[in-house]
Amino acid sequence: MHTAAGENISAPGTKDPMNEPIPLQQQLQGFCDDFERLRRELGKCVVGQEDALEGLLTALVTGGHVLLEGVPGVGKTLLVRSLAELSELAFQRIQFTPDLMPADLLGTYVVMETPQGRRTFQFHQGPIFANIVLADQINRGMPKTQSALLEAMEGQSITVARETFRLPQPFFVMATQNPLEMEGTFPLPEPQLDRFFFKLLLRPPTIDQLEAILERTTEALPPMLSRIVDGPRLLEMRQIARSVSIPGPLRRAASGLVAATQPDADQAPEIVRRVVRYGCSPRGAQALVLGAKVRAAAEGRREVSPADLRAVAHAALRHRLILNFEGLAEGVQPDAVIDEILETISK
Repeated sequence: MHTAAGENISAPGTKDPMNEPIPLQQQLQGFCDDFERLRRELGKCVVGQEDALEGLLTALVTGGHVLLEGVPGVGKTLLVRSLAELSELAFQRIQFTPDLMPADLLGTYVVMETPQGRRTFQFHQGPIFANIVLADQINRGMPKTQSALLEAMEGQSITVARETFRLPQPFFVMATQNPLEMEGTFPLPEPQLDRFFFKLLLRPPTIDQLEAILERTTEALPPMLSRIVDGPRLLEMRQIARSVSIPGPLRRAASGLVAATQPDADQAPEIVRRVVRYGCSPRGAQALVLGAKVRAAAEGRREVSPADLRAVAHAALRHRLILNFEGLAEGVQPDAVIDEILETISK
């Protein structure tokens, strides 16, 4: 890669039809155009929820899994379904229930008879073999089913009867859960929560947003969405985003932000020492930096800014903070802890 003005800076492996490297600024312009088109098309179906929409697209580009949390009816499933319609990717929805078994998710071997009369075992793929998998109400699944999904999220592969199967690429898990109804649910274990790139919160709509929802759903036909990106283009956008640079001081600031979530760290603010049991893992720092890079690329910038880190901090860290008994008893929200950390670090 070169730096001086006028010289080409290209993302690895990105070339034009003449096999010449494409300048990074030109790649970023294409990135901006596609990202904005995705955002605009999603906005046709989902009213409001701009933060969740932005976070979902960011995770899609980075290849990260997303946990969507919100009360019923705020558009969690609609958001994921609409995203699948915008891309030329295979989509599957899995409705999690207590009786859902790992084989229902992964697939299983069945006995098949050949034309010669012989019986053989043949593997029938489950719904996990898709590019975008909607795990609806994931916390209603039994722990053993959640563990099967965990292997897919972590290793991009599954194992059935000692045989390993690679999942199609790109592969995303978009999971939803209801924060209110806890009866008959199985809270996600901390290791699985940590595998989610972002946790996005969908808020109840305002009066104006409700009016817009009614107008779109009761007075007109559903909007027609255009397919914008396919799998290879998403992988290409991922490489472009990774080519965005982050200055050393900002990388240090991101590391300090994540380190400050540990209650025994020297730089931890008082609220962390008081209400946090365990802080964020290194995956939180990775999500913070990669999310900031996508945000910078979506605005056509070659370098991450402090505002980019602050913009993705809550989505990247909120589900990785484990509160202690005092924090749970007081009803402390992880976002409030992150706000305090951001204010402390910026001083």
